[in-house]
Amino acid sequence: MDRHLLDRLRSVSRSEPDGRRGAFYGWYVVGALFFATFLGVGTRQGFGVFVESWERDFGVSVGTISAAAAVGWVGNGLSQPLFGRLTDAFGGRRVLVASTVAMGLGTVAMAGAQNVFALLVLYGFVVSAAGGGVFPTPAAAVVSRWFQRRRGTAMSFVTFGGSAGGIVLVPFAAYLLLATDWRVAWLAMGGLVLALGVPLLLAIVRSDPGELGLQADGDDHHDERVGAGPRPAVHAQTGPLVAREWPDSFRTSPIWQLSLAYGVCGVTTAMASVHYVRWAATEGISPGTAALAFGLLSAINGAGLLTVGAISDRMQRKNLLGGVYLVRAVAFVMLVALPGVPALWTFAVIGGMSWLATVPLTTSLTADVYGLRHIGTLNGLVTMAHQLGGAAAVLVAGFAFDRFGTYDVSFLAAAALLVVAGLLSLTIRERAYSTRFQPVTAEAAATGRSYPTAAS
Repeated sequence: MDRHLLDRLRSVSRSEPDGRRGAFYGWYVVGALFFATFLGVGTRQGFGVFVESWERDFGVSVGTISAAAAVGWVGNGLSQPLFGRLTDAFGGRRVLVASTVAMGLGTVAMAGAQNVFALLVLYGFVVSAAGGGVFPTPAAAVVSRWFQRRRGTAMSFVTFGGSAGGIVLVPFAAYLLLATDWRVAWLAMGGLVLALGVPLLLAIVRSDPGELGLQADGDDHHDERVGAGPRPAVHAQTGPLVAREWPDSFRTSPIWQLSLAYGVCGVTTAMASVHYVRWAATEGISPGTAALAFGLLSAINGAGLLTVGAISDRMQRKNLLGGVYLVRAVAFVMLVALPGVPALWTFAVIGGMSWLATVPLTTSLTADVYGLRHIGTLNGLVTMAHQLGGAAAVLVAGFAFDRFGTYDVSFLAAAALLVVAGLLSLTIRERAYSTRFQPVTAEAAATGRSYPTAAS
C-alpha cells in the first residue's frame, strides 16, 4: 500500500487539531471485509443455480451433485479451526489475502471441470476450503479486535456482504448461465475475486488496530489533557469464562449451546442454498425466477442484519439469536404448507428476515463470553459445526429427493431442528457469563470510560 495513503488513512482515524474527529479506520477495514464477503459468499451461494445443468452435462443425479456440494461444506468446515488458529498466530490479514487468492484460482478452475469428480475436487477441496479463510472465522476475529462496544454492528455490516453477494451474484450467475453457459459464469466469478477482492484486502485490512497505533472503537490513543501521557486502552470487563487456553472453553455450556444451534443453522442454510432452485424446478418455476427470489431473500436479510446488529449492541444477543431461529422455522414450514409460487416468495420474505443474522450474533456472543485471546480458534470450531451440519443436510436432502421425488420431509425436519436451536439459544446464561454484563474493572474506571450497560 502506498505510504502516503496509509498515513492519510491513519490520520483521519485520530482527533484533528480543532477537536473534530475523522472516520475511525476500523470502518475502512469493515468495508474491505464486506466486499471480500460479498465475493466469497456470493460465489459459493451460486452453486445451486447450476445443479440442473450439471445433471444434464455430467449425466448424474441430484444426489450425486449434492455429494459434491456436501464435500464442499465439509472442506469449508474442517478448514475453519485451522484458519482460526492461523489467524490467532499470524493475524487475519495474511490469512484473508492468501485464502482469497486460492479461492479465486479455484473458482476460475471450476470452468474447466469435465465431470462430477473434478467438480468434487475443485469445489470441495479448493474453493470451499479456501473460502473458510475468508468468512466468517478470520473476518470475525479481525472485527472483534477492531471493535468492542460496536462489535455486533460492525460484524453485521461484514455479514451483509454475504447478503449483497446473494442479491447480485446469484442472479448474475443465473443470467450468465442463460446467456452463455455455466463455464463462462464460473470463469467470470473467479475473475472478480482475483481482480477486485485481493487488491482491496492488501490495501486496506490490518489485523489489529495496534498496527496503526490505534485502539478498538477509535478510542483516543493519548489523553487530550496537556502534559498527560499515553492513556491506557479501555478494555472490556473480564468475564468468568475467559480462559487462558481454548480447550477450557469446552468444559462450559455456552460453547456447546452456540455450536449445536449453529450446526442447525448450517443444516438449513446449506439445504436452501443448494436445493432451493432445484426445488423450484419441481414446482414448475424457472431457475431465473428462483434466483430472483433468492436475491429478494438476500435483500431482506441485509436490512434485517443491519437492524439486528445495532440492536444486539444494546440488549442480550441470545434473545435475538433464539428469535432468528424460530422465525426461520416458520419459513421452512411455509415451503410445505403453501403451493409453489406463493411458497417461493413467502420463504424469500420470512427466511430473509433470519438468513445470515445468526453470524454476527453467534460470533459476537462467542467473543463476549470467552474473550479475544483465542477468538479465532473458538469461532473456527463453532463455525465447523455449522458447516458440517450443512454438509450432512445437503447430502441427505439430495438423496431423499432421489428416493421420494420431493423435498417436503427434509424441509419439515429442518423446521423441527430450528425450534430446538431457538430453545438452545434462549437458554444461554448471557447475563452471567458475557463480559458486557460484568462489573467495570479498575483499569477501565481509571480511564473515566466504560462500556454502556446493555439493556435486558
